Amino acid sequence: MSRLRRLRPLPQREPLFGREATRRVEDAAQAALPPFTLMSRAGRAVAALARAIAPHARRVWIAAGPGNNGGDGLEVAVLLHEAGIAVEVTLLADPARLPADARTAHQRAVAAGVPIGTGLPAPLGPQDLAIDALLGVGATRAPAGDLAALVRHLDAQPCAVLAIDLPSGLDADTGQPLGPDCVHATHTLSLLTLKPGLFTGAGRDHTGEVWFDDLDTPRGNEPATAWLPAPPVATTRQHAQHKGSFGDVLVVGGSHGMAGAAVLAARAAHAAGAGRVHVDLLDDNAFTHDLVRPELMFRPSERRAALPASATVVAGCGGGDPIAAALPRLLTVSERLVLDADALNALATDPTLQAALTARGGLGLGTVLTPHPLEAARLLGTDTATVQRDRLAAALQLARRFACVVVLKGSGSVVASPDTAPAINPTGNAALATAGTGDVLAGWIAGLWAAHGLTAVEAAERGTWQHGEAADRSPLTPLRAADLVEALHALSRR
Repeated sequence: MSRLRRLRPLPQREPLFGREATRRVEDAAQAALPPFTLMSRAGRAVAALARAIAPHARRVWIAAGPGNNGGDGLEVAVLLHEAGIAVEVTLLADPARLPADARTAHQRAVAAGVPIGTGLPAPLGPQDLAIDALLGVGATRAPAGDLAALVRHLDAQPCAVLAIDLPSGLDADTGQPLGPDCVHATHTLSLLTLKPGLFTGAGRDHTGEVWFDDLDTPRGNEPATAWLPAPPVATTRQHAQHKGSFGDVLVVGGSHGMAGAAVLAARAAHAAGAGRVHVDLLDDNAFTHDLVRPELMFRPSERRAALPASATVVAGCGGGDPIAAALPRLLTVSERLVLDADALNALATDPTLQAALTARGGLGLGTVLTPHPLEAARLLGTDTATVQRDRLAAALQLARRFACVVVLKGSGSVVASPDTAPAINPTGNAALATAGTGDVLAGWIAGLWAAHGLTAVEAAERGTWQHGEAADRSPLTPLRAADLVEALHALSRR
């Protein structure tokens, strides 16, 4: 029975399986089922989705490759042809050298009278449909030659493009194009398993709307490579609770000319539910109150030590060079610490601070790092391109090196901890690509962590999800950081 479903909105936490894990799931299923069963189920699922997304298509063109992904496309062609739809297949393979199931699909297509050739189709119209069945989960090399030409032709179509399993040219594990030619699908139907690359890096720009069908196949004991977190459960406040029930947050940052970053983090922490929020600006000549949010309490640095160690601290937002002097004490005494921006840059150049950060895990002190790719690259001693090439690996490497939770920001932000599979955040869009939205995220995570008794991982996952969801729901693009705080506050009340 088909389990075809749309992935947005996400109803529950979903496991993701990388290339090798998917192969193991597929091998186990193939061993337990009669030949051609999985391909038959895949064909039915893709054909059903094709008819749903292009119900008025007069023609369907399927670009089929040399593996089982091409076999899936051939089986789709049979089913659409039998339904009376004009189908044409461009097969970039020698039929005699196709895998066994794909050969069966080819024989069925030939017997059904499906037109199969090697050239390009006649021009399609906007109401028609193109199906990408060129490369599947096993692809590790960039499309070249005739294959790359077909990818470019798919991208040039004026109609919807449905990718089978994942867009051809996209790495299933990392979400990065394998080369310059990579299909930009309007819809992607992931089969058997969901792949991490559909949800992070450039993946979200190439997949369009993601659908999933597990082909009625269990995953057995195969551990997830990563997870897609579900929407967080709403929290409620008890009548007898008071501001002291929801914790203190201290924001340390805002050096000369950058006080706004610290204020944004503080506003976000308060909107997230923290009972009291204190601001320690590193610029002695900065303002002493927030006219928009006068409930924020500005504290001179000499009073910082008066706050209890149980306060959740956000350090680094607009911190500049002066944040380095504040970090040794914060790293030593803060029970919950969110490090962002210039705090991360200070750590990247100071082995002593790095040792203090790493030691926190063994002392039971919680830490969340919120780097963007360049900050992550500095911490890892590499470059941004290397971080982006495999975002899951980079986030895990940081989490394990520093014994903490890491939120690697970007499209499909990755939340990683040392001992568990990472999560890929499914929310957010380029409306967040404005100055200050990262400061808001750091403050929002701290506010949730202080107010709701969450673990570091829970606060990071929930905060990142809500941060992106607020942008998804907002009509504003770009979304200014101060407006994002208000959008988050409105979201949290629903």
